[in-house]
Amino acid sequence: MKRKLSRIFRRLYSAFGRQYWWPAQSAFEVMVGAILTQNTSWSNVEKAIASLKKKKLLDAEKIYKLPSKKLSGLIRPAGYYNIKAARLKNFLKFFFDNYSLSLEKISSVDLGTLRRQLLGVNGIGQETADSILLYALNKPIFVVDAYTKRILLRHKLIKAGADYFSVQEVFMKNLKNNAGLFNEYHALLVKLGKEYCHKRSPKCEACPLNGQ
Repeated sequence: MKRKLSRIFRRLYSAFGRQYWWPAQSAFEVMVGAILTQNTSWSNVEKAIASLKKKKLLDAEKIYKLPSKKLSGLIRPAGYYNIKAARLKNFLKFFFDNYSLSLEKISSVDLGTLRRQLLGVNGIGQETADSILLYALNKPIFVVDAYTKRILLRHKLIKAGADYFSVQEVFMKNLKNNAGLFNEYHALLVKLGKEYCHKRSPKCEACPLNGQ
């Protein structure tokens, strides 16, 4: 498995190069994006974040104090805007109550403890929590999404119906425990999923992993 994963990474990196993911100007922007990207495309998230930036509101304290109704209107492009506004508010309440909205304080907490805390926030599931941990706080944990599962299933590296934790363990047990590596590997899988490993019409012959 270690050799297979290493070969996949090398092929993807050779095909696509470095991905520079997550695209954001701050760790807090990553946190917001991780919540807004639930059940929507990244292009819609970008529009919602641009809306917050235009009003100079992409700031933890400002969003924490912002009325929910106004927040909902600003993030409308991300879809499910009332639900996502509530989830952002839930996260910021947690962030304020436990860490005074301080990135320095939240970053100092160990991975296991912080992951458990994040999963206790209403509206934050495993993928969102791990995206915050890896991409915003540089904690070494592998993010699993639909692209990851689809690619691994098609290459017979997992079984159909494999749960989040078992898919995550494929990477965590067989790769060096390094946030930078996990970041790049996941970003490359997302790139592959978007460009080749489509749900209904995969481009297998042209895929960089063809023959893998």
